[in-house]
Amino acid sequence: MVRLFITNLKNTIKSELSYKVSFILAFISYIFIFFSYYFIILALFSKFNNIRGFSLYEVMLCFGIIQFGFSFNETFFRGIDTFEDYIISGSLDRFLLRPRGVLEQVMVSKMDIGRTSKIIQSLFIVGLSLVKINISWDIYKVIVLILMMISSIVIFFSIFLLTDSYCFVTVQNLEIKNIFTNGGKHVVQYPIGIYKRGFVIFFTYIIPFGFVNYYPLLYLTSKSDNLFYVFSPLIVVLYLIPAIFLFKLGLKHYSSVGS
Repeated sequence: MVRLFITNLKNTIKSELSYKVSFILAFISYIFIFFSYYFIILALFSKFNNIRGFSLYEVMLCFGIIQFGFSFNETFFRGIDTFEDYIISGSLDRFLLRPRGVLEQVMVSKMDIGRTSKIIQSLFIVGLSLVKINISWDIYKVIVLILMMISSIVIFFSIFLLTDSYCFVTVQNLEIKNIFTNGGKHVVQYPIGIYKRGFVIFFTYIIPFGFVNYYPLLYLTSKSDNLFYVFSPLIVVLYLIPAIFLFKLGLKHYSSVGS
């Protein structure tokens, strides 16, 4: 799997750099798109000192972590994001004929290296926020930060995979995918504690974004000393289990186009 990922990554880099002007323009355009989100938060905090007790850089940390996970999936697991294209074109049949697992082939089949600019920017925002926030570092806070970054990747991967599962029935991806990915990203880039109770429950127990960048954030910023929050991002891994199960279930019922 790792070897396949590295091989496809090298090939993608060579392919995209063969059109250098196009690559540079795409890279720059993603920078402007990303910072448009950043300036919206800055504009908000120009009117308020805090949002329900969360300072500018605490919100920025929340924002950076969620953007990191989303951008990572868009960049390196583009095949999962655009899975319906394989069903519509019939190219999924090629994956079925190969000795590798279908899921791992889809994962590494497409990459968009131009979007690495969004990953770099999100890491910059996370780093800047950590410097600006007065954090009393210890081993638990290092662990919780690492788990937050990893779980951010896992949660978006799981949601993409879940929405891919119904493509075996609907063929084309439905708009509900964008509600939970792009829409969810914009909602949870702020600490979910600022919303009404219904939102908090939904993003804790239905789609567990809260275990990615809210409850761990409370511990990281010393707003809570509950050690459960340190390891709460691991709950997101459990969300991956039904996502993989449903994808494989859909694959069993896939009807080849016969091309």
